[in-house]
Amino acid sequence: MPEQQPIVVVGGGLAGGKTVEQLREKGYAGPLVLFSTEPHLPYERPPLSKGYLMGESERDEVFVHDAVWYDEHDVELALSEQVASVDLAAHQVRTTSGRVQGYSNLVLATGSEPRRLNLTDLDAAHVARVLTLRTLDESESLREWLRPGVRLVVVGGGWIGLEVASAARKAGAEVTVLELDPLPLQRVLGAQVAEAFAAKHRREGVDLRTEVTVAGVVADGEGLRVDLDGGDAVGADVVLVGIGISPRTELAEAAGLDVDNGVVVDGRLRTSDPDVFAVGDVANAPYPRLGRRLRVEHWAAALNQPEVVAGVIAGGDATWDLLPYFFTDQYDWGMEYHGFADPRSQRVVVRGDLAGGEFVAAWLDDEGAVTAAMHVNQWDDGDAVKELVGTTLDAERFTDTGTPLG
Repeated sequence: MPEQQPIVVVGGGLAGGKTVEQLREKGYAGPLVLFSTEPHLPYERPPLSKGYLMGESERDEVFVHDAVWYDEHDVELALSEQVASVDLAAHQVRTTSGRVQGYSNLVLATGSEPRRLNLTDLDAAHVARVLTLRTLDESESLREWLRPGVRLVVVGGGWIGLEVASAARKAGAEVTVLELDPLPLQRVLGAQVAEAFAAKHRREGVDLRTEVTVAGVVADGEGLRVDLDGGDAVGADVVLVGIGISPRTELAEAAGLDVDNGVVVDGRLRTSDPDVFAVGDVANAPYPRLGRRLRVEHWAAALNQPEVVAGVIAGGDATWDLLPYFFTDQYDWGMEYHGFADPRSQRVVVRGDLAGGEFVAAWLDDEGAVTAAMHVNQWDDGDAVKELVGTTLDAERFTDTGTPLG
C-alpha cells in the first residue's frame, strides 16, 4: 500500500495551530505537518498588542498549545521552514531549504504582512528603531521601549496603533499618534464613535495629530525624526508603523488559485482547488448573514474557521456562517464589535455615555436593520449586543437607557 500523504498546514499563527487541533478533534488520525517560517510554536496575536506587550501575561500564554501537546497528538512541527511554492497537480509543497512534501489536503493559514514605510535613507541602527507589530519577536522588541521618558511615535491610528499607544502611556512613555484621516478608526466606526476614542486618548495624554501625512523618517542623533508633509516634524526614540496589513497570497497566486483581496474560498472554506483550503486573515470568505464576502483580519475568524475546514475534510457538511467579531482593550475601555457596517452610508444610534466609555452603538441600513453593533464596558449586555445584528431596530426605544437592551 502506498504511504498515506499528510494533511499539510502552512502557517504558524492561531489559524494554523487551531487547524491541526481541530483535525485531531474531528477524528483525523493520519499524518499532520505544520510549516511555519517562525521558530516559535503556533501562537495567538491579540496578546502581542495587549496583555503580553504590557507585561500582564506570561509568554507561555500566547501559545495555542505547548510542545508536549504536538508530540502527544503526533503533529510534526516544521518550524523555521518557509514554504516557497505549491504544486497543485503534484500535490506537493517545496520549502526554501529544498524539502519537498506531498499532501492529501493543504490548508493555507499564511496570514498577513504589515505594510511598511520607505526607510532607504536610514542606516541599520536607525532602521532597528522603526518597528512593526505582527510577530512575537516584534512584540518583545517593542516592549523593551515601553518605559518612562521614551518618545514613541505611532504612525497610523488603527486598532494596533491605538492599543500600543494605550500600553505605552500606561508604561509612562511619551506618545504621539499620526493619523491620515480626520479621526482614528473613522473608516470603521464613523465620526461620532471614533471621536469618543480620539477624546479618550487625548485625555490619557496622547498627542493625537490627525489629517497628517508622513513624508519620511530620518536619523536625528541616536534617535529619529518623523517628517510630515507641510514642514512639521516629530522627534522620536522609536517609531511604530501601524498602517495596515496585506494578505500573504503569494503562494496561492503562484500556484494558480483564485485570489481577490485574499484567497477566494467558498462556504466550506475550500479554494478553487478542491484539495486546498484557506483560513484566517488570508481567506476571502462568504458571510451569508451579511450577504457579502469579506476578508476578516481578526482573531475570531482565525479561531473558528479551522473547525469548519476540519469538519469538511472529515466528511461533514460544515459551512462558515459566523458573524465577524473583534475586540479591543484601551486603557480602562474594553470593546466588542459584531457584524460589519459601512459608516459612510449607514446611520449609527448610540445608547449610553460616549464620553464616559459606557455605551452601546448600532449601525442601521436604509430599512432600519442592524448591520453591526458594539459595546464599550457594557459587559452585562454583551450577548444582547450580538443578537441585535440582523434585527430591525426601534431607534427611539434603543436609545432609552431605561428600556432593557434585550
